[in-house]
Amino acid sequence: MRPEFIKEKSILYLVAPSFGCTISPYKERLKFAIKNLKKEGFKIKEGKNIFLGKGIVSSNTPIERAKEIHDAFLSKANAIISVGGGELMCEILEYINFDIIKENPKWFMGFSDNTNLTYTITIICDIETIYGVNAPSLSLLEYDSLDALDMLKGKKEFKGYSMWQYEDLDESPVHPYKFDRKTNIIPYNYSPMKGRIIGGCIDCLQNLCGTKFDNTVNYINKHKSDGIIFFMEACDLNSISLRRALIQLKNAGWFNNVSGFIIGRSYNFNDESFGETMQKSYIDILSSFNKPILLDCPIGHRDPTLPIRVGALCEITYEDNIKIKYLD
Repeated sequence: MRPEFIKEKSILYLVAPSFGCTISPYKERLKFAIKNLKKEGFKIKEGKNIFLGKGIVSSNTPIERAKEIHDAFLSKANAIISVGGGELMCEILEYINFDIIKENPKWFMGFSDNTNLTYTITIICDIETIYGVNAPSLSLLEYDSLDALDMLKGKKEFKGYSMWQYEDLDESPVHPYKFDRKTNIIPYNYSPMKGRIIGGCIDCLQNLCGTKFDNTVNYINKHKSDGIIFFMEACDLNSISLRRALIQLKNAGWFNNVSGFIIGRSYNFNDESFGETMQKSYIDILSSFNKPILLDCPIGHRDPTLPIRVGALCEITYEDNIKIKYLD
């Protein structure tokens, strides 16, 4: 199901299920983002963990981080936005009561380590989420941050960005993107795609595969008539660890009934391990499904990143860039 889109004066609840904003520039950017969102007419509820760093490379203990998620879904907020990615969000899943989320559907938005919720909420609760920017990026409403906010408001058609930023060397609290590369999507066996789009950061997806939080095959079977578009982007993986991850997901049945694949820019963009590249790993494993693949799309850890409505029925086309049209 799709949560209600937000409106002016909606309540946005900020949470820290992974990192908290404790260091510069993220702490300053989050404060700017809060001011910015208030200027846009939203009411902001600050979760108790968003400026903390009490846990192991995380904002708080797994129990306290899970409690913050429960508090957010039980609140009167209209949408919930994570303030950061991180490393150990997987710790909170055993403490998450997914029945609370099912009974109180709201938008949850974040990316990277937030895959642990953007993916599981969709495949377990059958509720759409948004794989999009974390809250500090809303300190400037442009490109991906503007698109993410427009998606929360109900915009249904999006196009990828023509330029991107290879490195972010500017640690100032608020700064515009400094584009230095042209987008160069690589189509493989391309044709237009239609289906329910699911996926996220493959580093996290691999860790979810085969656990009690993996309801992927049941979700795919439930939506078999729609077809599935699978999107992925890698953070820490190199070419060989990516290949292992893809083989694992393939053998677990995650790509059954797939209509196509959308592959984001890998963080280790230029990695070549044992003579293998990231692109070759994707093509070698995914081409066996004989479905369209779009590689190096503007999704993931290389800014700007196009937001994705996880679990939504959509059409995806490609000419000079990727275009996504949501159908509900």
